[in-house]
Amino acid sequence: MIKIYHNSRCSKSRNSLNLLNENNLKFEVVEYLKTPLNKKELIELISKLGIQAKDLIRKGEKDFKENFKGKELSEDQWVDAMIQFPKLIERPIVEKDDKAVIGRPIENVIELIK
Repeated sequence: MIKIYHNSRCSKSRNSLNLLNENNLKFEVVEYLKTPLNKKELIELISKLGIQAKDLIRKGEKDFKENFKGKELSEDQWVDAMIQFPKLIERPIVEKDDKAVIGRPIENVIELIK
């Protein structure tokens, strides 16, 4: 099963959603700002991405600049930050089975769904 962690206000997220539709794939849309991930789900997703939690942070976001810029946090603290401020999560994320990719660039999604 394919899942897309989607923010409808993000053009890159909409592009990935369109790609999945154009390829007639069955997928689940998770609007993570409306239905935030819990800690276990986020940790599992980060593991599937094969990155550290801090690499999933959108550093241009207001919440990052006001609360975390210049701070060194542990893996667990970064996860907690994304739980508290879901806008910090890079988007879109497309998950398929035991792998996931950030859909920037969209070629990452293309590789995943081949």
